[in-house]
Amino acid sequence: MTALPHVDAFCAIASPYRADPECDQLFDAAMRELSTYHCAHTPGYAEWLAANGVAQHDLAQLRDWSALPPLFANYFKRRLLLSSSGEDALELTSSGTTGQKSRMRYDARSIGAAQAMVDRIFNHYGWNTPDTPCNYLLLSYEPAGAITVGTTYTDQFLCKYAPVNRVSYALRHNGHGNEFDPFGVIRTLQEFAEEGLPVRIFGFPAFLWFTLERMREMGLPPLQLHPDSLVFLGGGWKTHADQSIPKATLYQRLGEQLGIPDQRCRDGYGAVEHPVPYIECPRHRFHIPSYARAFVRHPATLATQAYGERGFLHFVSPFITSAPAHSIVVSDMATLHPGHSCGCGIETDWFELHGRAGNTKSRSCALAASELIKES
Repeated sequence: MTALPHVDAFCAIASPYRADPECDQLFDAAMRELSTYHCAHTPGYAEWLAANGVAQHDLAQLRDWSALPPLFANYFKRRLLLSSSGEDALELTSSGTTGQKSRMRYDARSIGAAQAMVDRIFNHYGWNTPDTPCNYLLLSYEPAGAITVGTTYTDQFLCKYAPVNRVSYALRHNGHGNEFDPFGVIRTLQEFAEEGLPVRIFGFPAFLWFTLERMREMGLPPLQLHPDSLVFLGGGWKTHADQSIPKATLYQRLGEQLGIPDQRCRDGYGAVEHPVPYIECPRHRFHIPSYARAFVRHPATLATQAYGERGFLHFVSPFITSAPAHSIVVSDMATLHPGHSCGCGIETDWFELHGRAGNTKSRSCALAASELIKES
Protein backbone atom coordinates (compact mmCIF):
# COMPACT_ATOMS: atom_id res chain seq x y z
CA MET A 1 0.00 0.00 0.00
CA THR A 2 1.37 3.41 -0.98
CA ALA A 3 2.20 5.61 2.01
CA LEU A 4 -0.16 8.61 2.11
CA PRO A 5 0.37 10.09 5.57
CA HIS A 6 -1.61 13.29 4.98
CA VAL A 7 -4.59 11.38 3.57
CA ASP A 8 -4.54 8.92 6.47
CA ALA A 9 -4.21 11.70 9.06
CA PHE A 10 -7.07 13.68 7.54
CA CYS A 11 -9.40 10.69 7.30
CA ALA A 12 -8.68 9.94 10.98
CA ILE A 13 -10.20 13.25 12.19
CA ALA A 14 -12.41 12.22 15.10
CA SER A 15 -14.95 15.04 15.09
CA PRO A 16 -17.12 14.77 11.96
CA TYR A 17 -18.19 18.43 11.80
CA ARG A 18 -15.02 20.39 12.54
CA ALA A 19 -14.82 23.81 10.91
CA ASP A 20 -11.51 25.44 11.80
CA PRO A 21 -8.24 26.54 10.11
CA GLU A 22 -6.31 23.47 11.24
CA CYS A 23 -8.91 21.18 9.67
CA ASP A 24 -8.70 23.21 6.44
CA GLN A 25 -4.90 22.82 6.42
CA LEU A 26 -5.22 19.06 6.87
CA PHE A 27 -7.75 18.98 4.02
CA ASP A 28 -5.44 20.94 1.69
CA ALA A 29 -2.45 18.71 2.43
CA ALA A 30 -4.49 15.53 1.89
CA MET A 31 -5.98 16.80 -1.38
CA ARG A 32 -2.55 17.71 -2.73
CA GLU A 33 -1.16 14.32 -1.73
CA LEU A 34 -4.08 12.37 -3.19
CA SER A 35 -4.15 14.33 -6.45
CA THR A 36 -0.42 13.70 -6.88
CA TYR A 37 -1.04 10.01 -6.16
CA HIS A 38 -3.62 9.77 -8.95
CA CYS A 39 -1.27 11.53 -11.37
CA ALA A 40 1.21 8.72 -10.75
CA HIS A 41 -1.13 5.73 -10.34
CA THR A 42 -4.24 6.43 -12.47
CA PRO A 43 -3.65 6.22 -16.24
CA GLY A 44 -4.72 9.40 -18.00
CA TYR A 45 -5.32 11.49 -14.88
CA ALA A 46 -2.29 13.78 -15.23
CA GLU A 47 -3.22 14.32 -18.88
CA TRP A 48 -6.80 15.12 -17.83
CA LEU A 49 -5.57 17.80 -15.44
CA ALA A 50 -3.24 19.27 -18.07
CA ALA A 51 -6.01 19.36 -20.67
CA ASN A 52 -8.00 21.46 -18.22
CA GLY A 53 -5.22 23.89 -17.43
CA VAL A 54 -3.78 22.33 -14.27
CA ALA A 55 -0.21 21.04 -14.41
CA GLN A 56 0.95 18.53 -11.84
CA HIS A 57 3.35 21.05 -10.30
CA ASP A 58 0.39 23.44 -9.79
CA LEU A 59 -1.05 21.08 -7.17
CA ALA A 60 1.52 22.16 -4.59
CA GLN A 61 0.03 25.67 -4.50
CA LEU A 62 -3.65 24.82 -5.01
CA ARG A 63 -6.01 25.81 -2.22
CA ASP A 64 -9.22 26.59 -4.08
CA TRP A 65 -10.37 23.04 -4.71
CA SER A 66 -13.25 24.14 -6.88
CA ALA A 67 -10.45 24.70 -9.43
CA LEU A 68 -9.49 21.01 -9.49
CA PRO A 69 -11.06 19.65 -12.71
CA PRO A 70 -13.91 17.35 -11.67
CA LEU A 71 -15.29 14.25 -13.28
CA PHE A 72 -19.03 13.98 -13.85
CA ALA A 73 -20.55 11.09 -11.88
CA ASN A 74 -22.55 9.89 -14.89
CA TYR A 75 -19.26 9.11 -16.62
CA PHE A 76 -18.94 6.13 -14.30
CA LYS A 77 -22.02 4.68 -15.99
CA ARG A 78 -19.93 4.48 -19.16
CA ARG A 79 -16.48 3.55 -18.02
CA LEU A 80 -14.77 2.10 -14.96
CA LEU A 81 -11.88 4.40 -14.06
CA LEU A 82 -9.26 2.82 -11.82
CA SER A 83 -5.95 3.48 -10.19
CA SER A 84 -3.52 0.63 -9.64
CA SER A 85 -5.07 -0.05 -6.20
CA GLY A 86 -8.53 -0.47 -7.73
CA GLU A 87 -7.69 -3.37 -10.03
CA ASP A 88 -8.84 -6.15 -7.67
CA ALA A 89 -10.87 -4.04 -5.23
CA LEU A 90 -14.47 -4.38 -4.03
CA GLU A 91 -16.88 -3.44 -6.83
CA LEU A 92 -20.22 -1.79 -6.05
CA THR A 93 -22.91 -0.57 -8.44
CA SER A 94 -25.75 1.90 -8.33
CA SER A 95 -29.28 0.51 -8.33
CA GLY A 96 -29.54 1.25 -12.05
CA THR A 97 -33.24 2.11 -11.97
CA THR A 98 -33.01 3.91 -15.32
CA GLY A 99 -31.19 1.07 -17.06
CA GLN A 100 -27.61 2.29 -16.58
CA LYS A 101 -25.53 1.40 -13.55
CA SER A 102 -22.50 3.18 -12.22
CA ARG A 103 -19.63 0.87 -11.32
CA MET A 104 -17.09 1.81 -8.67
CA ARG A 105 -14.18 0.00 -7.06
CA TYR A 106 -13.15 0.57 -3.45
CA ASP A 107 -9.84 -0.68 -2.09
CA ALA A 108 -9.56 -1.40 1.63
CA ARG A 109 -8.20 2.06 2.44
CA SER A 110 -11.01 3.87 0.60
CA ILE A 111 -13.98 1.85 1.85
CA GLY A 112 -12.50 1.86 5.35
CA ALA A 113 -12.22 5.65 5.31
CA ALA A 114 -15.83 6.08 4.13
CA GLN A 115 -17.17 3.66 6.74
CA ALA A 116 -15.20 5.38 9.50
CA MET A 117 -16.93 8.64 8.55
CA VAL A 118 -20.30 6.97 9.15
CA ASP A 119 -19.03 5.59 12.48
CA ARG A 120 -18.19 9.07 13.72
CA ILE A 121 -21.45 10.63 12.58
CA PHE A 122 -23.51 7.86 14.22
CA ASN A 123 -21.48 8.40 17.38
CA HIS A 124 -22.07 12.15 17.11
CA TYR A 125 -25.85 11.66 17.12
CA GLY A 126 -25.87 8.89 19.74
CA TRP A 127 -27.05 6.20 17.32
CA ASN A 128 -24.29 3.74 18.14
CA THR A 129 -25.95 1.61 20.84
CA PRO A 130 -24.07 -1.70 21.16
CA ASP A 131 -26.00 -2.72 24.27
CA THR A 132 -29.48 -2.23 22.80
CA PRO A 133 -30.78 -4.98 20.49
CA CYS A 134 -33.03 -3.75 17.68
CA ASN A 135 -35.38 -5.12 15.08
CA TYR A 136 -34.56 -3.98 11.54
CA LEU A 137 -36.79 -3.22 8.58
CA LEU A 138 -34.62 -2.75 5.50
CA LEU A 139 -36.40 -0.96 2.66
CA SER A 140 -33.96 -2.40 0.16
CA TYR A 141 -33.15 -5.58 -1.71
CA GLU A 142 -33.22 -8.91 0.08
CA PRO A 143 -29.76 -10.38 -0.66
CA ALA A 144 -29.43 -13.44 -2.85
CA GLY A 145 -25.74 -14.20 -3.10
CA ALA A 146 -23.00 -11.57 -3.10
CA ILE A 147 -24.08 -8.01 -2.29
CA THR A 148 -22.98 -5.64 -5.06
CA VAL A 149 -25.68 -2.93 -5.10
CA GLY A 150 -24.45 0.07 -3.15
CA THR A 151 -27.70 0.80 -1.29
CA THR A 152 -28.03 -2.79 -0.08
CA TYR A 153 -24.37 -2.83 0.96
CA THR A 154 -24.93 0.36 2.95
CA ASP A 155 -28.07 -0.88 4.69
CA GLN A 156 -26.31 -4.08 5.71
CA PHE A 157 -23.40 -2.04 7.05
CA LEU A 158 -25.70 0.22 9.08
CA CYS A 159 -26.97 -2.79 11.03
CA LYS A 160 -23.70 -2.88 12.96
CA TYR A 161 -24.57 0.06 15.22
CA ALA A 162 -27.08 -1.89 17.31
CA PRO A 163 -27.27 -5.67 17.80
CA VAL A 164 -29.66 -7.38 15.40
CA ASN A 165 -32.63 -9.14 16.94
CA ARG A 166 -34.13 -9.90 13.53
CA VAL A 167 -34.24 -8.38 10.05
CA SER A 168 -37.03 -8.07 7.52
CA TYR A 169 -36.80 -6.82 3.92
CA ALA A 170 -39.28 -4.79 1.91
CA LEU A 171 -37.96 -5.87 -1.51
CA ARG A 172 -38.18 -9.64 -1.34
CA HIS A 173 -36.23 -11.91 -3.62
CA ASN A 174 -38.61 -14.01 -5.71
CA GLY A 175 -36.11 -16.22 -7.55
CA HIS A 176 -35.90 -13.94 -10.56
CA GLY A 177 -35.43 -10.54 -8.98
CA ASN A 178 -36.94 -8.46 -6.21
CA GLU A 179 -40.47 -7.21 -5.64
CA PHE A 180 -42.05 -4.93 -3.07
CA ASP A 181 -44.07 -6.79 -0.43
CA PRO A 182 -46.30 -4.16 1.25
CA PHE A 183 -48.40 -6.67 3.21
CA GLY A 184 -45.27 -8.32 4.53
CA VAL A 185 -43.90 -4.94 5.62
CA ILE A 186 -47.14 -4.09 7.43
CA ARG A 187 -47.17 -7.46 9.18
CA THR A 188 -43.53 -6.95 10.19
CA LEU A 189 -44.26 -3.51 11.66
CA GLN A 190 -47.18 -4.93 13.64
CA GLU A 191 -44.99 -7.71 15.03
CA PHE A 192 -42.21 -5.26 15.88
CA ALA A 193 -44.70 -3.04 17.76
CA GLU A 194 -45.84 -6.05 19.80
CA GLU A 195 -42.27 -7.15 20.58
CA GLY A 196 -41.43 -3.72 22.01
CA LEU A 197 -37.77 -3.49 20.97
CA PRO A 198 -36.43 -0.36 19.24
CA VAL A 199 -36.88 -0.58 15.48
CA ARG A 200 -34.45 0.71 12.89
CA ILE A 201 -35.84 1.39 9.43
CA PHE A 202 -33.28 1.96 6.65
CA GLY A 203 -33.59 2.36 2.90
CA PHE A 204 -35.67 3.90 0.11
CA PRO A 205 -38.29 6.42 1.28
CA ALA A 206 -40.78 5.54 -1.46
CA PHE A 207 -41.48 2.10 -0.02
CA LEU A 208 -41.99 3.47 3.47
CA TRP A 209 -44.50 6.01 2.12
CA PHE A 210 -46.31 3.33 0.12
CA THR A 211 -46.55 1.24 3.27
CA LEU A 212 -48.03 4.11 5.30
CA GLU A 213 -50.52 4.81 2.52
CA ARG A 214 -51.56 1.14 2.34
CA MET A 215 -52.05 1.07 6.12
CA ARG A 216 -54.30 4.11 5.90
CA GLU A 217 -56.26 2.68 2.94
CA MET A 218 -56.83 -0.54 4.92
CA GLY A 219 -58.07 1.43 7.93
CA LEU A 220 -55.40 -0.03 10.21
CA PRO A 221 -54.93 1.66 13.59
CA PRO A 222 -51.69 3.52 14.32
CA LEU A 223 -48.79 1.54 15.77
CA GLN A 224 -46.59 2.66 18.64
CA LEU A 225 -43.01 1.65 18.02
CA HIS A 226 -40.41 2.01 20.75
CA PRO A 227 -39.52 5.72 21.25
CA ASP A 228 -35.83 4.97 20.58
CA SER A 229 -36.65 3.67 17.12
CA LEU A 230 -34.78 5.28 14.24
CA VAL A 231 -35.76 5.94 10.62
CA PHE A 232 -32.74 6.58 8.41
CA LEU A 233 -33.63 6.91 4.74
CA GLY A 234 -31.46 7.08 1.65
CA GLY A 235 -31.35 6.41 -2.06
CA GLY A 236 -34.09 8.83 -3.08
CA TRP A 237 -37.34 8.00 -4.84
CA LYS A 238 -35.71 6.65 -8.03
CA THR A 239 -38.37 5.65 -10.58
CA HIS A 240 -41.11 6.79 -8.19
CA ALA A 241 -40.02 10.45 -8.32
CA ASP A 242 -43.39 11.45 -9.77
CA GLN A 243 -45.01 10.22 -6.53
CA SER A 244 -42.55 11.81 -4.11
CA ILE A 245 -43.88 13.88 -1.24
CA PRO A 246 -42.14 16.46 0.99
CA LYS A 247 -40.00 14.91 3.70
CA ALA A 248 -41.84 16.94 6.33
CA THR A 249 -45.05 15.18 5.28
CA LEU A 250 -43.41 11.77 5.49
CA TYR A 251 -41.94 12.51 8.93
CA GLN A 252 -45.31 13.75 10.18
CA ARG A 253 -46.99 10.54 9.03
CA LEU A 254 -44.28 8.46 10.68
CA GLY A 255 -45.16 10.16 13.94
CA GLU A 256 -48.90 9.70 13.43
CA GLN A 257 -48.84 6.08 12.23
CA LEU A 258 -45.73 4.56 13.82
CA GLY A 259 -45.15 6.84 16.82
CA ILE A 260 -41.63 7.81 15.74
CA PRO A 261 -40.71 11.38 16.79
CA ASP A 262 -39.46 13.88 14.21
CA GLN A 263 -35.93 14.04 15.63
CA ARG A 264 -35.59 10.26 15.12
CA CYS A 265 -36.38 10.58 11.40
CA ARG A 266 -33.41 11.44 9.20
CA ASP A 267 -32.46 11.29 5.55
CA GLY A 268 -29.02 10.53 4.18
CA TYR A 269 -27.52 11.58 0.89
CA GLY A 270 -24.75 9.78 -0.96
CA ALA A 271 -23.92 7.97 -4.16
CA VAL A 272 -22.02 4.86 -5.16
CA GLU A 273 -19.59 7.22 -6.92
CA HIS A 274 -19.20 9.32 -3.76
CA PRO A 275 -20.05 7.50 -0.51
CA VAL A 276 -19.13 10.32 1.88
CA PRO A 277 -22.15 10.45 4.27
CA TYR A 278 -24.31 13.58 4.17
CA ILE A 279 -26.82 13.11 6.98
CA GLU A 280 -29.61 15.41 8.09
CA CYS A 281 -29.14 17.35 11.30
CA PRO A 282 -32.09 17.67 13.74
CA ARG A 283 -33.37 20.51 11.54
CA HIS A 284 -33.21 18.24 8.50
CA ARG A 285 -30.36 20.02 6.71
CA PHE A 286 -27.58 18.13 4.91
CA HIS A 287 -24.44 19.43 6.55
CA ILE A 288 -21.12 18.68 4.86
CA PRO A 289 -18.86 16.66 7.15
CA SER A 290 -15.30 17.76 7.73
CA TYR A 291 -14.11 15.05 5.34
CA ALA A 292 -15.41 16.86 2.23
CA ARG A 293 -16.04 20.24 0.69
CA ALA A 294 -18.97 21.10 -1.57
CA PHE A 295 -19.51 23.61 -4.33
CA VAL A 296 -22.41 24.32 -6.66
CA ARG A 297 -21.83 24.52 -10.43
CA HIS A 298 -23.85 26.53 -12.94
CA PRO A 299 -25.78 23.96 -15.02
CA ALA A 300 -24.71 25.47 -18.35
CA THR A 301 -21.25 26.94 -17.76
CA LEU A 302 -20.09 24.88 -14.75
CA ALA A 303 -18.95 28.14 -13.12
CA THR A 304 -18.87 28.04 -9.31
CA GLN A 305 -22.07 29.48 -7.86
CA ALA A 306 -22.46 31.65 -4.76
CA TYR A 307 -24.48 30.69 -1.69
CA GLY A 308 -28.18 30.58 -2.50
CA GLU A 309 -27.79 29.87 -6.22
CA ARG A 310 -28.86 26.60 -7.82
CA GLY A 311 -26.64 24.27 -9.76
CA PHE A 312 -25.02 20.85 -9.87
CA LEU A 313 -23.40 19.61 -6.68
CA HIS A 314 -19.61 19.32 -6.84
CA PHE A 315 -17.98 17.32 -4.05
CA VAL A 316 -14.28 17.21 -3.20
CA SER A 317 -12.90 14.68 -0.70
CA PRO A 318 -9.38 13.22 -0.29
CA PHE A 319 -10.34 9.70 0.74
CA ILE A 320 -10.45 7.52 -2.40
CA THR A 321 -7.30 5.98 -3.81
CA SER A 322 -8.95 3.31 -5.98
CA ALA A 323 -10.50 5.73 -8.50
CA PRO A 324 -10.04 9.42 -9.42
CA ALA A 325 -13.37 10.37 -7.79
CA HIS A 326 -11.92 12.85 -5.30
CA SER A 327 -13.41 15.74 -7.31
CA ILE A 328 -16.80 14.79 -8.72
CA VAL A 329 -19.92 16.54 -10.01
CA VAL A 330 -23.23 14.73 -9.52
CA SER A 331 -26.42 15.24 -11.48
CA ASP A 332 -28.43 16.45 -8.50
CA MET A 333 -29.41 20.12 -8.37
CA ALA A 334 -28.84 21.89 -5.08
CA THR A 335 -28.32 25.19 -3.29
CA LEU A 336 -25.45 25.70 -0.86
CA HIS A 337 -25.90 27.61 2.41
CA PRO A 338 -23.44 28.75 5.12
CA GLY A 339 -23.38 26.56 8.20
CA HIS A 340 -24.44 29.23 10.70
CA SER A 341 -27.69 29.83 8.81
CA CYS A 342 -29.05 26.47 9.97
CA GLY A 343 -29.06 27.18 13.70
CA CYS A 344 -28.52 23.57 14.80
CA GLY A 345 -25.04 24.32 16.11
CA ILE A 346 -23.07 22.64 13.32
CA GLU A 347 -20.85 25.21 11.58
CA THR A 348 -20.09 23.38 8.33
CA ASP A 349 -21.99 24.40 5.19
CA TRP A 350 -25.21 22.62 4.29
CA PHE A 351 -27.08 22.07 1.04
CA GLU A 352 -30.69 21.92 -0.03
CA LEU A 353 -31.57 19.37 -2.71
CA HIS A 354 -33.83 20.28 -5.64
CA GLY A 355 -33.90 16.95 -7.42
CA ARG A 356 -32.12 15.26 -10.28
CA ALA A 357 -31.42 17.32 -13.39
CA GLY A 358 -33.53 16.36 -16.39
CA ASN A 359 -32.59 15.54 -19.94
CA THR A 360 -31.82 19.10 -20.86
CA LYS A 361 -29.24 20.94 -22.88
CA SER A 362 -27.51 22.17 -19.73
CA ARG A 363 -27.24 18.65 -18.35
CA SER A 364 -25.71 17.43 -21.60
CA CYS A 365 -23.18 20.24 -21.41
CA ALA A 366 -22.10 19.21 -17.94
CA LEU A 367 -21.88 15.55 -18.91
CA ALA A 368 -19.75 16.42 -21.91
CA ALA A 369 -17.29 18.21 -19.65
CA SER A 370 -16.27 15.00 -17.91
CA GLU A 371 -16.26 12.97 -21.10
CA LEU A 372 -13.17 14.87 -22.16
CA ILE A 373 -11.03 12.62 -20.00
CA LYS A 374 -8.84 10.52 -22.23
CA GLU A 375 -9.59 6.87 -22.80
CA SER A 376 -6.64 4.75 -21.81
